[in-house]
Amino acid sequence: MKRIRESFDFNWMFYKGDLEIGYAIKAGCTGSFTALDKNKDGEWTQIAYSDKEAVIDIDEKRWTKVSIPHDFIVGGDFSRGEWDAQGFLPTGVGCYRKVFRVEEDLFGKKISLEFEGVSRNCTIWLNGHLVLNHFSGYTGFWLDMTDFLNYGGENVIFIKVDAREFEGWWYEGAGIYRHVWYTVTDRVHVGRWGTYVTTPQISETHADVRIEAQIENETAHEEASVLETVIYDENGGIVASGETSVVIAPQGKTVTVQNLRVPKPMLWDIDSPCLYIAKSTIKGHDTYETAFGIRKIEFTKEGFFLNGRHVLIKGTCNHQDFAGVGSALPDSINEYKIKKLLEMGSNAYRSSHHPATPALLDACDRLGMLVMDENRKLDSSERGLADIDSLILRDRNHPSIIMWCLDNEESILGTKVGKQIETTLRDRVHSLDSTRPTTVAMNHGWNENGYEECMDIMGYNYGQRGEQYIKDMAEYPDRMMICTESTSSTTTRGIYKDDTERGYCTSYETNLASWCCTHEKSWLDLIKHPRLTGIFVWTGFDYRGEPTPYSWPCVNSHFGIMDTCGLPKDAYYYYKSVWTDKPMVHFMPHWDLKRNGEKVNVRIFSNSETIELKLNGKSLGERAMVKNAHLDWEVEYEEGEIEAIGKNGGVQVCAFSRMTSGAPYKVELCCEREDISFDGRDTVVVRACVTDVRGNVVPFASNEIEFSASGGRIIGVGNGDPADHSSDKSRFRRAFNGYCVALVQATGETDSLTICAASKGLEDASICLKKK
Repeated sequence: MKRIRESFDFNWMFYKGDLEIGYAIKAGCTGSFTALDKNKDGEWTQIAYSDKEAVIDIDEKRWTKVSIPHDFIVGGDFSRGEWDAQGFLPTGVGCYRKVFRVEEDLFGKKISLEFEGVSRNCTIWLNGHLVLNHFSGYTGFWLDMTDFLNYGGENVIFIKVDAREFEGWWYEGAGIYRHVWYTVTDRVHVGRWGTYVTTPQISETHADVRIEAQIENETAHEEASVLETVIYDENGGIVASGETSVVIAPQGKTVTVQNLRVPKPMLWDIDSPCLYIAKSTIKGHDTYETAFGIRKIEFTKEGFFLNGRHVLIKGTCNHQDFAGVGSALPDSINEYKIKKLLEMGSNAYRSSHHPATPALLDACDRLGMLVMDENRKLDSSERGLADIDSLILRDRNHPSIIMWCLDNEESILGTKVGKQIETTLRDRVHSLDSTRPTTVAMNHGWNENGYEECMDIMGYNYGQRGEQYIKDMAEYPDRMMICTESTSSTTTRGIYKDDTERGYCTSYETNLASWCCTHEKSWLDLIKHPRLTGIFVWTGFDYRGEPTPYSWPCVNSHFGIMDTCGLPKDAYYYYKSVWTDKPMVHFMPHWDLKRNGEKVNVRIFSNSETIELKLNGKSLGERAMVKNAHLDWEVEYEEGEIEAIGKNGGVQVCAFSRMTSGAPYKVELCCEREDISFDGRDTVVVRACVTDVRGNVVPFASNEIEFSASGGRIIGVGNGDPADHSSDKSRFRRAFNGYCVALVQATGETDSLTICAASKGLEDASICLKKK
């Protein structure tokens, strides 16, 4: 039969709060809202029926219809009594319920649900049977429903999610926040994450592809079949194929290895991320597809090499939340985040501090972003090993992933016990994937108890402290090293003077914590010492929680190169000047300072050779641009227009200007896409800005903007203000320093999506997106 894999994301009912469900001591007798009907009357049922009648009410007043991904705390009220690291949002318990039909002709097949992530401790009942409990919010899991289903009728699944305990010290969200998939296979099938594709030999003429497939037989008799694998290029053409006879014992598993040769391979690279598809067919039973890339990675003490070419890793660390949606990101928002990082010139992404959502890894594969994929914690217990198994088995076919991070900043780093656990994890990873190295993101203990022996590459978090990594390069000449985390510079978009009352940090990077350094310091250390391999800047985006160097009323971090909405801060343009080649120039601050006659430090970022600065048409001179650094230019403030002109060889190659703005006059809308898929999932980020009558953004504007959509729905709003306590689940948002955003999802009801923005006293705006 043909494998079925369908989205199970729609038509869920959600209840915010705890519904007490007792333990039933006989199978299928939990009853009530965990099944379609109450148990039948009768004395025998009273022994087993332990559901609480007082809370079985299921009506629209108490339950809300939702779609997955779903974060049930992101729209809550901020509370000063909650943990600042979690963004001052109360957590709690939530319940999900869905009724679905399974056709009678599927009897005899294997039917499962795949949950990509539920945050956090979840318990699942199916048709009154207690069937599963899963602890971690960062590892996916499968629910085999086969035995518990009502074939030819309706079924009910009930899930309780308890997010009152934390796995991390950042905003984690709560609920079924990653996709759910409904899968139907034959009883003879490829196993879960059942293929492993490697490319042991690569040349210009050919690539040897090794495909390892685990085949499972869940019948009571031996099965003989043929495994056929066909490799397709990205245009759908067949480039290699092969067949192998297989015999699987009853209730058994077997691993089959096939070696195929792809002629003139198209390599996966950051500039040309070519992908192949391996379609594995167990004839008469199952078909399973695996996306993979052909590429060679190598780490040496001289750095990282991709397909034989030395590549400096220009990375960022990132948590998974985003404005408007919390941790429940639509796939297109994950892709949006990767594209914003790539536009800045970044080429690597660290999934801090947990396994990334599959959609993000898929985007990295398609777009050419390298990935450091990370395990949640240092743990070699049965559950800890299960978690790292899940990480490696799920993700090892992604060509974007170049290394595994075993853990981050654990207290016992450098100790003998830490080393023992670390060694077990490293060996477990190597047993499942021999093609990538391991690292540990260490902020201490690098040179204690031989700790470097338990990883392949030594990771340095904030190794600039005391010049630690530079000293270690001299003392340990054979050590491979990488800056797993750096910088942590705290700035607020559009702010140029510290504001301790509201909790804003100047963009001049003078308000830094003790372990932090400037963006420039981190990058210059790598340029001077390429043996450091690369850097992962903390962080690409602001995130909820960890409001260092402040606390309340700040509810999100200041570490991002972009804010929570993906709106660039000034530091974004520093990286663009050192990480990209296209001529560019940017400067700060804005030119609405109202400080006539005062000296202003104009800070310029550019990759051009020289900069000419003009004020109201008058040249202030021309100066050499410092490579990999910035240029500070003291200017006597005068209202009007200030312009920076970048030149190479005396010829203008780029320019950037700012104008003193007038009063707010209108709202303008911008979207980086012109079309959208009307599938009920595709989501766009629509940026609103407040401008004056000439179209200049008003940098202090804080007008409240109301968003509306025809052919879609507003699923969240944001503005990047770390001290804004208004709900992300609204149609209203005030601008912060001129900007705010709405996340708009197409509903599939029409062929066009129109988004409107209105603000009292201002001219309205609208944009229209067409069907993709």
